[in-house]
Amino acid sequence: MSASVDNERVARPDVVLEARSLRKFFPTGASKMLQRPTDLVQAVDDVSLKVVRGSTLAIVGESGCGKSTLARLLARLIEPTSGTVLLDGADVTGASSKELLKLRRDIQIVFQDPYACLNPRHSIGQSIGTPIRIQKTMSRADEKNRVQELMELVGLNIEHYNRFPHEFSGGQRQRAGIARALALQPKVIIADEPVSALDVSIQAQILNLLEKLQADLNLSYVFIAHDLSVVRHIADEVAVMYLGKIVEIGTPEAVYGAPSHPYTQALMSAVPVPNPQAASQRKRIILTGDVPSPVNPPSGCRFRTRCPKVQDICSSEEPMLIDRGQGHRVACHFPD
Repeated sequence: MSASVDNERVARPDVVLEARSLRKFFPTGASKMLQRPTDLVQAVDDVSLKVVRGSTLAIVGESGCGKSTLARLLARLIEPTSGTVLLDGADVTGASSKELLKLRRDIQIVFQDPYACLNPRHSIGQSIGTPIRIQKTMSRADEKNRVQELMELVGLNIEHYNRFPHEFSGGQRQRAGIARALALQPKVIIADEPVSALDVSIQAQILNLLEKLQADLNLSYVFIAHDLSVVRHIADEVAVMYLGKIVEIGTPEAVYGAPSHPYTQALMSAVPVPNPQAASQRKRIILTGDVPSPVNPPSGCRFRTRCPKVQDICSSEEPMLIDRGQGHRVACHFPD
């Protein structure tokens, strides 16, 4: 019996980052004259997920679905309304300021806009070394050597240490942002649409860099994207998000090869295919209607107002995220 228990422990995935029933509601303001209760934007509602050490979890969905809010919750850049984030078993959401300062060494974020996230008055060397100075992990002399090592690691010329952000291209600035995220040797990097603001050729370079760094440093990624073709070949697991909720999650083979949720199927049908003959044979799924307001989401299934399979149960009962086999989970009453 003990041998069986030991085998289960060996086979169990090593979870480095976990979110449990995470919610974030933003108040929209209240009328002082009418004394109405404040409306709430339900940006993230009851999201649970796990990131296995050394792997990449991609979170995809259309604009406004809550991806970036979820990214900031995982890094605790904003406070959750409820729920818990665990980093190697340590409670990030309940950590004090002093505890959080230590936890920040292990979880870093790369932002979407590589120019807005860099101080225009600081040189690239100063910006990359900022986490080191805040955490006081080494002397100033050692800091410069470490920054130059990081610049070489991400493909920047160390002779450009004293140059300012406006003197770099978008791809170079994003490399600097990645170097800054690596400064404290984190366990997890949250990449919030890190290539969406870059040219296609530069996107490939940054993606290849992220893959190489993951292999060399055993990094874990949470990769946020709205372009499904970007994450197909780099993700170990893909979570599809709609109106603040995860509607489908599984391996890329399962989600891309056999999407089960109607929303995921519609997203996949919109992904460009490089083969014109194959593209002409594909059936494009056109969703009718607009995305409902997160202030007043539909009852039951949130996708029901646009779903071609909608039935009475969809409006009265919210579908649970149920495992359909081999870890492929879908939140739908009538999955394929």
